[in-house]
Amino acid sequence: MGQITCDLHVHTTCSDASRSVQQVMEYAKMIGLTHIAVTDHDTMKGVDPAQEIGQKMGIRVIPGVEITTRDEETGRSVHMLCYLPKKRDVLEAFLKNTLKNRREQKLEMAAKLRKLYPFLTSRLIEAYAKDSASIHECHIMQPLCDMGYTNTAVGSLMESLISSKGSCYVPSRYPASEEAVRVIREAGGIAVVAHAQQFDSFDLIERYAVRGLIQGVEVWHPRNDEVSRKRLEALAKAHNLLKTGGSDYHGQYARNPRPLGYCGCTQEEVNALLEAGLNKTDFSSSK
Repeated sequence: MGQITCDLHVHTTCSDASRSVQQVMEYAKMIGLTHIAVTDHDTMKGVDPAQEIGQKMGIRVIPGVEITTRDEETGRSVHMLCYLPKKRDVLEAFLKNTLKNRREQKLEMAAKLRKLYPFLTSRLIEAYAKDSASIHECHIMQPLCDMGYTNTAVGSLMESLISSKGSCYVPSRYPASEEAVRVIREAGGIAVVAHAQQFDSFDLIERYAVRGLIQGVEVWHPRNDEVSRKRLEALAKAHNLLKTGGSDYHGQYARNPRPLGYCGCTQEEVNALLEAGLNKTDFSSSK
């Protein structure tokens, strides 16, 4: 794809990344990005400051959010990217419950962990999560790093303790994918299915595309291999879907190293997304 100048999947300390909005924007400037989308998990807290900084730096910041959902038919996780919502208050009201449930889930896991690490109090974890809209795994594990029990927050110790197979895991509660896309429609946003290979979201893409519930697919992502990318490009062509891409940047809180701009999309694909956002005025109709 040549040099990447558009990264449309980026996280900050407003959710579960290790770098602040300011730092992420500085990195974007250093590597020559022209367009970036701040897509923190279930919050748009970082969008306004990113846009303010971006205006000064000459970087176009596209409003976005990555919504955690569950496929109502298979029960599998589905991550849904929403871009350019016109009614952000509608979206944020919907996401409020997810943020609350995540916070409660993580504090329940922390309570179990205190049998192993008595110092790991709720107050301490809240302090580590002070910039985030909720509590994430990294806010539980970073204190263990700082105390010397591990040198990698997102690594083998986390897997053994609080991953879905971990000894202290508590199940999560997330909204149905169809509910999420209908709220995205109500908010006037663009619904794009993220990193389909990770959660095997291909059948959902087909189901939703036929019904007009989604407008795009994230083709270019580090977790989509070449076979998946070709499959997603074919789905996009068959259903006239937008194609997006991004690094899924988390800084040091990524399971595998993913520098900002490692993966992204073309200027043409960004322009198509922006045009779709401008032209999206029907917030209620669906097939």
